[in-house]
Amino acid sequence: MNLPNPRQRALAILGLSDPIEKAAQARALFAGIDVQAIDPAPEYDAPTTLPGRPARPRLVAAKDVPTRSPSTLEGRAALLHAVTHIEFNAINLALDAVWRFAGMPTAYYVDWLRVASEEALHFTLLREHLLTLGSDYGAFDAHDGLWAMTQRTAHDITARMALVPRTLEARGLDATPPMQARLRQAGDLRAVAILDVILRDEIGHVAIGNHWYRWLCARDGHDPLAYYAELAARYRAPRPRPPFNDDARRRAGFDAAELAWLHGSP
Repeated sequence: MNLPNPRQRALAILGLSDPIEKAAQARALFAGIDVQAIDPAPEYDAPTTLPGRPARPRLVAAKDVPTRSPSTLEGRAALLHAVTHIEFNAINLALDAVWRFAGMPTAYYVDWLRVASEEALHFTLLREHLLTLGSDYGAFDAHDGLWAMTQRTAHDITARMALVPRTLEARGLDATPPMQARLRQAGDLRAVAILDVILRDEIGHVAIGNHWYRWLCARDGHDPLAYYAELAARYRAPRPRPPFNDDARRRAGFDAAELAWLHGSP
């Protein structure tokens, strides 16, 4: 892929439809990154077919994705498939954050290229585990909530930082420990270990979202907490529901006022 600007390469990788190739390319892009080659200035035209996707999984409404118990092999595969799909979408949204938003500091692009690489590793680990369960990515229906919010915030970088990493991805910090408990009870210790890696990295990803959200608010003169509520209403973001993983959220950069807002306090 002979494209000099890593932002342009991120756009090309985002368009790949083979998830295995996309994950490999995302990891290779960050591993071989030339920071000096990052040019924040160009604004690229978006192709009409973003992101590239495989033919399966079939995308359905979230309410039509059945919930299955991990106590059975099929149920465990279905649960882990849902997480695998989230990680595939997370590769896409990190790559999108790199190419789409011009004029940011170089460190912003390095951060999101790192996120894309780590999400690609998560996808790969989960898919490899799915294969040991007699399944594969694409075997179950999936929904598209994460990418839908990415589309809604395509022209507002502050909203993107507020509502994708700090809202939708932060839900993973809350959901992962209970999921691990269910998988541990089902005896799938490999899945539990993979989710340990994912939780560790996702704390860092949410922290990156928090950092750049606050940086943008400071640049533009917004109060972060008040402006978050305004953006959440404007873009119809779901309000996170308890239980919350307060410890992980603190490590990801949420302050006391934000945690109080989450818990419904004034």
